[in-house]
Amino acid sequence: MRIRRTVTAAATTAAVAALGLAGAVPAQAAEYSSALKIKGVQYDAPGRDSNKCSGGNTKNEYLTIKNYSKTATVNLKGYKVKDAAGNSFTFTKNHTLQPGDQVSLRGGRGTDSDAGNVAYRQNCNFIWNNDKDTIYLYKPGGARADVHSYTKSANDKDGNGYITYHG
Repeated sequence: MRIRRTVTAAATTAAVAALGLAGAVPAQAAEYSSALKIKGVQYDAPGRDSNKCSGGNTKNEYLTIKNYSKTATVNLKGYKVKDAAGNSFTFTKNHTLQPGDQVSLRGGRGTDSDAGNVAYRQNCNFIWNNDKDTIYLYKPGGARADVHSYTKSANDKDGNGYITYHG
């Protein structure tokens, strides 16, 4: 007599969590849980780094976030961007992305514009490291929407300070 055992997905998930293996899943596995994804990052602003609010180049350091949905419009209000050191920016204003639309989140000070697809951090300090960093994008409820790590040597072969993640 053969005994057939069926293990449900819920039981497997509970067992993995109980063993502490849930954190073993690569961070990039979570990236497809949202229509919004990190399209790319200009982590090293062209020129000599200067975080002066007047005449500095922090506005040339930016993160591009794109709505990859074919049908859903997404409001960025409440979404949060963070780096490995804990520096963060939360979209506090309504900024709507239509399907296929994108926004550049720039450093420095400026006027946010839906029409210009730009938002400013209103902070003149750089957020992304020039050698390596991890970029996190969180939904308003705190769930991770996308995450990418980079190193200059491994991910920026042409050395221009820009990395593309999702085309």
